[in-house]
Amino acid sequence: MIHYLLQTVAFQLFFLMVYDLFLKKETFFNWNRLYLWATPLLACVIPFIRIERLGKVMPQEYVVMLPEVIVGPGTDRVGEAEVVAAVPLWQWILFAGMVLSLVLFAVKITRIFRLRRRGRIIRKQTHEEVVLPDSNTAFSFFRSIYLGDRVYRKNHRHIIAHELVHIRQKHTVDLLFFELLRVLFWFNPLVYVFQGRMAELHEFIADAKTTGPDKRESYSLLLQEVFKTEKISFVNPFFKSSLIKKRIIMLQKAKSRKIWQFKYLVLVPLVLGMLVYSSCEREEAVPSTEEVSIAEQVRRLKSAIAEKDNMTEEEIEQLMDLNEMVIIGYGGKAGTPLEDKYPALESPSSGPGVPFGEVEQVPVFPGCENADNPRECFQEKMREHIRKHFRYPEQAQKENIQGRVAIMFTIDTGGNITDIRKRGPSPYLENEAVRIIEKLPVMAPGRSGGKVVNVPFSIPITFRLQSGIDTEQTKSRSGVKKSEDRGKVFSSRQPGGEAGYVYGVVRDSDGNNIPGVNISVRGTERGTITDFDGNYKIGARRGETLRVSYIGLDDVEFKVGDHNNYKVVM
Repeated sequence: MIHYLLQTVAFQLFFLMVYDLFLKKETFFNWNRLYLWATPLLACVIPFIRIERLGKVMPQEYVVMLPEVIVGPGTDRVGEAEVVAAVPLWQWILFAGMVLSLVLFAVKITRIFRLRRRGRIIRKQTHEEVVLPDSNTAFSFFRSIYLGDRVYRKNHRHIIAHELVHIRQKHTVDLLFFELLRVLFWFNPLVYVFQGRMAELHEFIADAKTTGPDKRESYSLLLQEVFKTEKISFVNPFFKSSLIKKRIIMLQKAKSRKIWQFKYLVLVPLVLGMLVYSSCEREEAVPSTEEVSIAEQVRRLKSAIAEKDNMTEEEIEQLMDLNEMVIIGYGGKAGTPLEDKYPALESPSSGPGVPFGEVEQVPVFPGCENADNPRECFQEKMREHIRKHFRYPEQAQKENIQGRVAIMFTIDTGGNITDIRKRGPSPYLENEAVRIIEKLPVMAPGRSGGKVVNVPFSIPITFRLQSGIDTEQTKSRSGVKKSEDRGKVFSSRQPGGEAGYVYGVVRDSDGNNIPGVNISVRGTERGTITDFDGNYKIGARRGETLRVSYIGLDDVEFKVGDHNNYKVVM
């Protein structure tokens, strides 16, 4: 929000500089009036406009939510989140200033009505005159002309004619518009400058409409009567000392030549530059909202893999994240925080092979011989195998050990499982993961180019301990300890966060960060999981709904608001 306010002020400054340098001294009064109306609004609107062709188009971001296989009790209940906003101090100051400005505006309106009640109202066909006792003021407000009785007793015909121009052209609406901007942007001095420019332009318009062929009479009228006037920012006073000199100068000025209207074309490159800036500024951060199926995203990923001759170890590890099994252990205390600094994977001994993602004919898992899609069947059978054979190591539960074990193995040309490599936080978990993989059956080998080939395959297995849940509680969550904060979402502003993204952390009711929590944007395929410290980052915009789900706990849903940081307590 701060960035938006700074942009608005900067754009208004540029528009005001153009007016003062090129347009202010011209006699195109109606054009200038339109300019002063439109440019402050443009400055407020342009930051929201995004034109893809003008912006720096970034590659589309695809976050694929693959199904997570979790061994343990589950539930489909969704808890409505109660969002508790932590409003920063600067927002309190901003709102307090708005309230104060609104109060001052109400005071000014009250002054107008008090003057009206004091005065004697004379109704005319096109307007009404309010004669104020013991006063020499003169100004107009909507259809009312306020005149002091001392002015009214004199020859006030020229004053009435002048104020009628204000009434016919609805100049009060212009000033009230800027008064509204002053309430919303009370901290912005440029709004006050714009209102002042509009007020003096009103006087130029009225003078131009009422001045006859002999301008000397108008000069003398302005010079001989410099009266006191009401200091109200949204009325049109006839006599204002600071404007007298400017009005006389403008009366002396010859009418501008029509060719100078081309000066308004300066707006074109100025607005275009602002649009380019605002488009580039957001396009670098906003995730794509294009609806792309998972199948299409997988196809594109396969194409990208096929174009690479060799894959680095880091790229292979990144691909391992696309097939993750999560194993839940119950009965222990909350596990120790997961670490991301595990031993490096051992090097394979079977030689190079064709990655599973690009092999022409994937290895055939027993039971997939007649499957329409052998690749998907292979992955499903792999998940079923892990569900069937997993056993959380007892020693790991006693020592409260949990973490992710990265497993890579090769299905060789004979269909056997070889070269099992692992990386995990504990030998207990590593050995259990290896035990599960060693139980895989012999398969029909993969083929590529008409030959049998070695096919490397990877799958991360996450071992996670659930805190404080006994055997009975695994059957029902009714026994899970509740807390006042459970199901709540605490929102705040994260300084320096990228626009178009939401950050946060997921914790349990005891204050422990929860890794591996699924975060998804409802109605889209965008999703992520929390890292080892329970932190997450996901592309989401204001108004979209985030769903937070974790095994053994009620799901939480909340809408993204003006803040970009959300702490979820499950």
